[in-house]
Amino acid sequence: CRTRCHYCAFHSQVFNHVGYQWYLKTLHKEIALWGERLRRPAVRTVFFGGGTPSIMPLSDLDGIMDAIRNHFSIESGAEISIEANPDTAVDISYFRALLAIGFNRLSLGVQSLADEDLILLGRPHSAEQAVISYGTARRAGFNNISLDLMWGLPRQRLSQWLEQLKTVVKMRPDHLSCYGLSIEPDTVFGRRAAACDLELPPEKDQGKMFLYGSDYLESEGYLHYEISNFARMGFECRHNMGYWEGVDYLGLGPSAVSTIGPRRFTNPTFMDAWDAAVRGGYAGQDYEDLDEATRLREFVILGLRTARGMDLKEYRRRTGKDLVSSRRKLIEALHANNLIRIARGRLRLTKEGMLVSNVIMERLAFPED
Repeated sequence: CRTRCHYCAFHSQVFNHVGYQWYLKTLHKEIALWGERLRRPAVRTVFFGGGTPSIMPLSDLDGIMDAIRNHFSIESGAEISIEANPDTAVDISYFRALLAIGFNRLSLGVQSLADEDLILLGRPHSAEQAVISYGTARRAGFNNISLDLMWGLPRQRLSQWLEQLKTVVKMRPDHLSCYGLSIEPDTVFGRRAAACDLELPPEKDQGKMFLYGSDYLESEGYLHYEISNFARMGFECRHNMGYWEGVDYLGLGPSAVSTIGPRRFTNPTFMDAWDAAVRGGYAGQDYEDLDEATRLREFVILGLRTARGMDLKEYRRRTGKDLVSSRRKLIEALHANNLIRIARGRLRLTKEGMLVSNVIMERLAFPED
């Protein structure tokens, strides 16, 4: 990244040429390593995310896609996404080049259309740049564009959030990811919050931002298909749906996480350790076996994140238990408080349930003794 945002707790580092060249060489080796190890498996989605992929030269993005095609079998019609920040993606020739490379889905990190919010968040772009970047990508030919937005920002009012959504809807993006601000330790916001120097909206107002915002987006034709995600019909993010449906995924790069079968592993965070693992051929060898209890918890949690909800028949197959009868008191209490619905063999969260999803997921995912 060019700079580190004030809320970001993910692994990233400020761009420098030497470190970047090192990263690029090791990434190519890692692509070849996994392609050979997995015997050139079929790939349904590819996602260039984390940090700022749009800071990379087009020739390097093209080279990485070529390497993926050489070592993996990309299915016809695969969804190939790239994240971009508006300050690094404003030229129409740039977007046309992305399309020529093979990217068919664009995710723009807008976060806010208010300059004061962007400054507070430590974002390197302006609201005007975000609008221009989006419009330019459309003119270039991108017909699948997602925008990232954040609500619950310091000093943000409910009316401001709803007005911002109205402006965004007029732009007609195909997909919206709307995340509530999370204050994480070891970030600028985390330190400010610890020092009581961060004025967040009242919890009640934050709840209204989520509920009223999702109601408005649905009224404008956006399907609320996952807690934080909205899409026009047919534009759900297939890559992220894979995570929520529990399919295998391979992550490449420092600190990337992968789950293949019953095993999960995380790449080393720092460049030297990641490089050593890849060059030594032992990347992915330090893994954890996911026991059935862990896999079940993730099945419950990931299923409940989606609008479809959790498949009760699959739960019974995995556990030999009927969730509704075995947890009757809890299920009845959640239903009575309009937090869950059960229909067509699936248990799903209502919007009110999504607002307190973490508590509900923890109760349902961890069986009582």
